[in-house]
Amino acid sequence: MVICVGENINVMTRSISSAFKERNAQVIQDMAKAEAEGGVHYLDLNIGPARKGGDELMTWLVQTIQDVVDLPISLDTTNPIAMEAGLKVHKGRALVNSVSLQPERMESLFPLIKKYDADVVGLLWGKEGMPRDANERAALAVDLVYMANEAGIATENIWIDPIVTPVSAEINQVISCLEFMSMLKDIAPEAKSIVGISNISNGTPKELRPYLNRTYLIMLMKYGLHAAILDAFDREIISIARGEQPDMVNLVHKVMDGEEVDLKSLSPKEVEYVKTTRVLMGKSVYSHSWLTL
Repeated sequence: MVICVGENINVMTRSISSAFKERNAQVIQDMAKAEAEGGVHYLDLNIGPARKGGDELMTWLVQTIQDVVDLPISLDTTNPIAMEAGLKVHKGRALVNSVSLQPERMESLFPLIKKYDADVVGLLWGKEGMPRDANERAALAVDLVYMANEAGIATENIWIDPIVTPVSAEINQVISCLEFMSMLKDIAPEAKSIVGISNISNGTPKELRPYLNRTYLIMLMKYGLHAAILDAFDREIISIARGEQPDMVNLVHKVMDGEEVDLKSLSPKEVEYVKTTRVLMGKSVYSHSWLTL
């Protein structure tokens, strides 16, 4: 089973952003309850930079959500003052999303993670930015775990995020994430893994995004993915994460292993997964019409 982190309380969503500004508790609580009913295990609370009054906003949001939903929260902000405000009022063990290998991020957040006994998403973003391949991701993961350990954070409390990027932009990065995932257990066996799964479909027409999200989740599951930040209202992806579609998972993994699959013998839905897997492996060129080719 993959731990599901609902992505839907996000400042980038117009209705949610308005609710943040207006302190509209009803909108926030309705969304939180709907996500919980959808079957997620965590709620990601993304308030962005929140430079002005971020601490007050985060305090209000965490309390507002946990008044109606008994789920841990992934606190998602680049504002360390707002992060601490959320950690102060969070009930239970929070997840800090995220700490990159930029010195200022580690210096400001590692002490808070230790102080409030939280888990942390370790984002593999280095001083020079985005890692180019799986080997650079591996080197960054080693450095991040070492520095977190030095700050008193146990490896089992670190969730490594290799950074998923859009398939429409760079297929080599898509493949590199998969390659890194196959290496993680050898690099840091006690660490967990997490991805923002919806990033894979950024730039793709809205109606096509679920195909990429669901298939890439299955592909990452082959390497023991621990958690995914995803759309709480995509019932099929939740079902996959919960281990309720083993036949589809096995089919995708067969394609990944290079087994020949006769499309004529498959259902239309199975064909969609096979075609999407081939695109995400770089075996077919991505285009918005990949399902019909």
